[in-house]
Amino acid sequence: MLIDINAYVGNWPFQQLKYNTCEALYERMNKFGVDVSVISNLNGIFYKNTQSANEELYKEIRSNRRFKDRFIPYAVINPIYAGWQDDLETCIKTYGFKGVRLYPRYHDYEILDPACIELVKRVRDYGLPVAFNYRMVDSRERSWMDISNMKGNAIREWNLKNILPIVNAVPDAKYMILNFANAAKLDTEEMNLVKKSDLLFDTSGRTITNMSDFLNLYGSDKFAFGTHSPILDYLTGLLRIESLHSNEADENTKEMLRSGNAKKMLGF
Repeated sequence: MLIDINAYVGNWPFQQLKYNTCEALYERMNKFGVDVSVISNLNGIFYKNTQSANEELYKEIRSNRRFKDRFIPYAVINPIYAGWQDDLETCIKTYGFKGVRLYPRYHDYEILDPACIELVKRVRDYGLPVAFNYRMVDSRERSWMDISNMKGNAIREWNLKNILPIVNAVPDAKYMILNFANAAKLDTEEMNLVKKSDLLFDTSGRTITNMSDFLNLYGSDKFAFGTHSPILDYLTGLLRIESLHSNEADENTKEMLRSGNAKKMLGF
């Protein structure tokens, strides 16, 4: 079984996308043997009211009965936008969404903003995961209209150290950390936090150049297949799993990466 924990529908204002509807993604999943995809609506990153994007996703999934068992919808919530508490409740209780994705940099708040901490705690209390992205696109290829990831001549994209403060603040929540990019070096305390947390990385990000090294460093229970589709290509995240040699990962470990770890996180 294959579960993609990092996919989207919707539009990216700065790039033409393909396969960015439920119908197109459904066909692509069938072509490459992906059984289930965790999806949210890219439009929610840019809409002033993120709930409009969540409503779009809800309606799109309901438009075809084939989608019901193939897509797991995540809400995009902005905790500094008025009424987000009601939006969260609607998404979970009425729409049946199974998690939340947060975008502090795009929605312009700090990761330890009290509202963000409150939101993560509320999602935790529902028993659902909250997801953060290192980045959406490579800063070297960003549009001049996209958020700036530069400070002087230096790229200042997020790395794992930027995300860990919220994990430390709410250590009993479930976390997905997506599109693994940039520096991965942690001190002993930070590594212990990662290992004891209910936390899952996807396999889409460029930093994962040698999957076996990451399995040895973080543990085989900390990774799951993800594509970051349709912004990134559909196959690299899977190739990082399937290219592992038998002395790097046995079949049981590969199955954990394909779906086992995701099932545990998603409550299958």
